[in-house]
Amino acid sequence: MLWGLDRKIMRCFGVWIERLGLNVEQIYISIHTLKVCVCVCVCVCVCVCVCVCVCVCVCVCVCVCGVCVFGSTDWGNGVDQGEDFSVSCYTESPGEEERSHDVAKILKKRESERTQEESADLLLHQDTVQELCSRQVRRNLLKRKQEEVFDDTEDLRCKVGQLAEAVRQAQHLVIYTGAGISTAASIPDYRGPNGVWTQLQKGRAVSSSDLSEAEPTLTHMCIRMLHEENMVQHVVSQNCDGLHLRSGLPRHTLSELHGNMFIEVCTSCSPVREFVRLFDVTERTARYRHGTGRRCAHCGGELRDTIVHFGERGTLEQPLNWRGASNAAERADVILCLGSSLKVLKKYGCLWSMNRPATRRPKLYIVNLQWTPKDDLATLKIHGKCDDVMRLLMEQLNIQIPAYNQTEDPVLSLATPLRPEEEDSYTRKLIAPPAGGKDCSPDSLGQGGGTAVQGGWFGRGYSKGRKRKRRKVVV
Repeated sequence: MLWGLDRKIMRCFGVWIERLGLNVEQIYISIHTLKVCVCVCVCVCVCVCVCVCVCVCVCVCVCVCGVCVFGSTDWGNGVDQGEDFSVSCYTESPGEEERSHDVAKILKKRESERTQEESADLLLHQDTVQELCSRQVRRNLLKRKQEEVFDDTEDLRCKVGQLAEAVRQAQHLVIYTGAGISTAASIPDYRGPNGVWTQLQKGRAVSSSDLSEAEPTLTHMCIRMLHEENMVQHVVSQNCDGLHLRSGLPRHTLSELHGNMFIEVCTSCSPVREFVRLFDVTERTARYRHGTGRRCAHCGGELRDTIVHFGERGTLEQPLNWRGASNAAERADVILCLGSSLKVLKKYGCLWSMNRPATRRPKLYIVNLQWTPKDDLATLKIHGKCDDVMRLLMEQLNIQIPAYNQTEDPVLSLATPLRPEEEDSYTRKLIAPPAGGKDCSPDSLGQGGGTAVQGGWFGRGYSKGRKRKRRKVVV
């Protein structure tokens, strides 16, 4: 189109140019020259733009290579110190897996120890380098979160002093408890260094003595006394060991969100009928399988345990008492979390007053040795064992700590006697053998010798490397 422009102009305006007495040949040459100049300018502009783009791309590549290869930043807390860049298990083709291992070996070396060929390999496989770096950062972060941290004696006393003042000033104090408050009773937690999940993840077997032998810890007894002194209004527990109930804490004050190993129920009766036993009723139960093997004395329906395993959702009114827990959380101005990782509790929005503005939510105090997902929201985080913290707290509040007395255990008075045909339906040890009754503990049956016994709820719900869709199970 451009090349024919001069001819079109001459055809349209040639007559007028002659009438005006202008030189037609000169005008034709001028138009042709202008056309050539425009073409040259366009070509020059295009070339300049291409050169600029190439320069920008080169600069970006150089910067990225300099950061990733030559160690100008710390690679997940110290690549130059020989960090472990081993490749974690994920799906790769054989060629990609081999390349990842080769790159990981290079990254383990200090920068000064790498050869030119190795540095060139890092430049060539930048995507693999970045993936390994990101993976190492995540691994280091997870490792730090799993570490147990202890406050020194002076800091611990200072923090407990702040906690004591918060307890005194609280109008409605609610306590959330986890497995950490029962470790002193030889019941392992889940995510600690020797916890159930930790051991299973390492491929080790989990064993324990009969959990009925456990007794309420100092922390359990302190919580009961704080309630008697009207300083604690409600307790929300994730534990299935029944130790809160056995410590003497009233049932209306307690929400056992994941059940109680001493309680079985008949869901065929209306309302649901409850049976408290002197032994662990979960001997024959498991995840998604809750029948205890006994029958209701009133309707003949199958009795079920009350345990809510990982991946399940409980719907029982008692002993879960979700209504009491949510009502207490709604009224709370202070929440004290003892021995819980909060990785499960954080998912229960009704326990954290999330419907309130941030400035009107309850003050949060956490006692735990490891990181929790609520640490950043806590008014105070205390790194200490629950028994140590509660002993100091009761000392500052000037409240005596009672000792646990088995003869006064509330479960003894709440327990429903077994029918004669049910006497052989369990082999677990009784909390206290009834007078003239049968003790079907392993020792009494000649099955002693240190054989480990586990509850049906203990360590259930763990699936290494597997994810399953949560099912709603009525228990």
